[in-house]
Amino acid sequence: MDRRTLLKSLVAAALGGCGPRLTETNQLRVVVAGAGIVGASIAYHLARAGASVTVIDKQGPATHASRGTFAWINATWAKQPRHYHALSQDGVVNWRDLQESLQLPVRWGGSLEWFDGDERQELLAAQIAEQVEWGEPARMVDASEIAALEPGLTIDPGVSAAYSPNDGAVDPIIATQSLLGAAERFGATVSYPCELLDVSMSGGRLASVETSIGSIRADRLVLATGAAPGPPGVVAGIDVPQRSTPGIIALTRPMPRLLNRIVVAPGIHMHQRDDGRVVLGEQDGAPENEAHALRLEGRPNDFPDEIIARQHGDRMLDIAARFVPDIGGAEFEAAYIGWRPLPLDGHPVLGASLARPDVYLAIMHSGVSLAPIVGQLVARELIEGAVIEGLEPYRPTRTFERVERY
Repeated sequence: MDRRTLLKSLVAAALGGCGPRLTETNQLRVVVAGAGIVGASIAYHLARAGASVTVIDKQGPATHASRGTFAWINATWAKQPRHYHALSQDGVVNWRDLQESLQLPVRWGGSLEWFDGDERQELLAAQIAEQVEWGEPARMVDASEIAALEPGLTIDPGVSAAYSPNDGAVDPIIATQSLLGAAERFGATVSYPCELLDVSMSGGRLASVETSIGSIRADRLVLATGAAPGPPGVVAGIDVPQRSTPGIIALTRPMPRLLNRIVVAPGIHMHQRDDGRVVLGEQDGAPENEAHALRLEGRPNDFPDEIIARQHGDRMLDIAARFVPDIGGAEFEAAYIGWRPLPLDGHPVLGASLARPDVYLAIMHSGVSLAPIVGQLVARELIEGAVIEGLEPYRPTRTFERVERY
C-alpha cells in the first residue's frame, strides 16, 4: 500500500469516528470552538441539519481574524492549484445562496487588480488566462475600461488590470453575527467569554469539552480557532504548521460613494461597503524591526493606543489617495491587526484528528471566501459520517510544505 492510499484509509477511519453517535434525544452534540466567520458558518449548517450545537469563544464573535480581514470573496489567480480554485468557486456561489437566505451584507460588482512592473503584469495576464480555462469569466481590461468601471480612479493611461466580475466583499462582523443568530434560531447556544481548555475522553471517545466556565458534554468538537497556535496540539494532538502573519485593516467613517468594486492597486486594497465605509487593507505586513517585533508579541488584535492606530490608518489613506483622490477627505474610524490563519502550504486544514477522531479541525486562510461551502461540507462529514472526496487535499494528515503564492 503506497503512502497516499494509506493516508486515505487512515482519514476514512478517522472520519468514521465522526459518524453519528446520537444521544437519547437523537441529536449529535457538537461544540464549535471559535466564533469567527468559519465557526459561525459551521455552527449554522450543523444546527440547521439538526445537531445540538454549542459555540464557544474566548472573547466573542468576530473579534480576531474575522474582524481584521479585508473580506474579499473571490476565486482569483492566487487560488492554486485547480482543486483549491474550484473549492473557492464553490465558496463564491454559496455566498450568493447565503446572502439570499439570511439577508447578509454582501456587495457584488467584481474586482480590479494590477501590479507595478511589466514582468508582474505579464504574469498576471497569464494567470488570468488560466482562470478563464478554469471557468472564471475574468479578463484583462485597459485604462479606458477601468475608467468606465471605476470613474473615481486616477491611473496612468498605460495601466491594464485584471477584471473579475464574480467577486464581492462582505462586512465580516455582521455576517458572522447573522450566521450565529440563524444558528441560535435552530437551537444553537453561543457562549462567550468561554475559553477552550481541554477535552475529556472515555473509552477513546470524546466525553466532554472542558472550558473556562465548566464542562460541556459533547460527541464532537470542531476547532475553528484560526491562527491560535495552541488548540490543535493541546486538544487534537496534532501539529498544524502555520506561517500566520499580521495584516492591517483600516476603516473610514461613512462617506459618499467612491468605489463600486474591489480595487487591488499597488500597495493598497480598497472596497466600500453599502454603509459608505471604505475598507483599506495591505499585505506587506509590519516592518521587520525590533520595535514592531516587541509590539506584536502575544499577537495583539488592537494597536497599543488610538494615536498609533491613526498613524497606520493615515498612512494607508495616503497610499489610497494616489489612486482615489477623493478619499483624501475621509475621516479615519478604526484600524485592526488581523492575524491570518495560514497553514504552511496556504491551504485549509479540514478533517478529523487521527489521535482524537472526535476532534475535527477547520483552520484556514481564505476563511471569508470559503466559509459557506466549508460550513456545508463539515456539517455533512460530522452528521452523516460522509467522507467527501473533494476535501482530501486538505486533511490534517497531509505533508505540509511551505508554499507562498501571494
